[in-house]
Amino acid sequence: MLITEDFLHYVWKFRLFDRAELKTVEGDEIEIYSAGMHNKHAGPDFHNARLRIGETTWAGNVELHLSSADWQRHGHTNDKAYDNVILHVVYRDDAPVTLPNGRRLPTLELHNRISPDLYNRYHRLIFGERQFIPCEANITVVDSLTMSNWLSRILVERLEKRSEAVLNTLETNRGDWEETFYQFLAANFGFKTNALPFELLARSLPQITLAKHKNNPLQIEALVFGQAGFLDGDVTDDYPQKLKTEYQYLKHKHGLKPIDNHLWKFMRMRPQNFPTIRLAQFAGLIMQSNHLLSKILEISEVEILRGLFDSISIHPYWENHYRFDAESKPSPKNLGRASANILLLNTVALFLFTYGKQHKQQYHINRALKLLESLPAETNNITADFVNLGLKIKTAFESQALLELKNNYCDYKKCLDCSVGNKILKLN
Repeated sequence: MLITEDFLHYVWKFRLFDRAELKTVEGDEIEIYSAGMHNKHAGPDFHNARLRIGETTWAGNVELHLSSADWQRHGHTNDKAYDNVILHVVYRDDAPVTLPNGRRLPTLELHNRISPDLYNRYHRLIFGERQFIPCEANITVVDSLTMSNWLSRILVERLEKRSEAVLNTLETNRGDWEETFYQFLAANFGFKTNALPFELLARSLPQITLAKHKNNPLQIEALVFGQAGFLDGDVTDDYPQKLKTEYQYLKHKHGLKPIDNHLWKFMRMRPQNFPTIRLAQFAGLIMQSNHLLSKILEISEVEILRGLFDSISIHPYWENHYRFDAESKPSPKNLGRASANILLLNTVALFLFTYGKQHKQQYHINRALKLLESLPAETNNITADFVNLGLKIKTAFESQALLELKNNYCDYKKCLDCSVGNKILKLN
């Protein structure tokens, strides 16, 4: 059998070996009260185990190796961090380990105690043919409680990792939550394709500048389109001409420098998603919502949160335009429910969670999770493949968790760290 240390750790952690008449290689009887806490950092593999070896009860650490000789090869003999190891668990005992005090380290050999069926299930998961996920043939037999609990756990993992970017930006902004939220909201208004120019726009146009003109819609629009680089060239329609005139004045007044217009992408996009339309909607949101994060923290109803984005009003010029100076058939240019859902998912839920964690307020963490439960599941290649395997994905809570599962567990074959993988390995 091709045994790995990860597999050996898994077998020890869940005691998935024959424990009948368990003895050390020296013949002392072993009783396991606690396998210990799995340590994935430097030092012994399991901390705070409790065992009875012979007549003595021990509390301490457990170290695992494929062979006893690895103790010496890994340099543990003179490493003080391993002085409190009470048991050496090995797949094969090929060289006795003697401690500096001359005592033989108690050793448990698992070579003949691991079920071939368990190993075969493990081998199929880790070393089987390349598939969408390693357990795709078995995932639907995992009970709903196991699946639900695991998805809840890894969704929190996903939010905690994404929170790091928020906290890094918050530090750059000297603890200004509103400015940080504004910058993330702007980036998400770009909906991936134009996320970068939207983020650069927000960084070049701080909220404090916009706040000085909050009662003048034309100036807000001029600042947004001007800083986006859309007012540098010649324009002929009356509305963009007015914007350009206002922007020239405001640019000089505030010492502004626009971002490069070539960063914006129009190719292979539906006109409804053109950056000009998104910028008009963004300007509309700025005009109707000052201190938006503060409002969001006070709102408990999901539909009211959604209303912040559903009700954005934009300048009438865009009713029959997708670009400046290019008239089109009249059509509504509201943000749309699907787009609002994406902003709620990627910005609002993330900030509720991060704010709650940072301020130790479980209420906001729970609101973030509840918001994700109320939003529909995302549709993409990964969620589609999970649906094809037979999973039912109804909410963004589930789709976000499955994205985390695929990208950070399945793709790396971390089945031994996954509750779904563990459940499948234990199936008879």
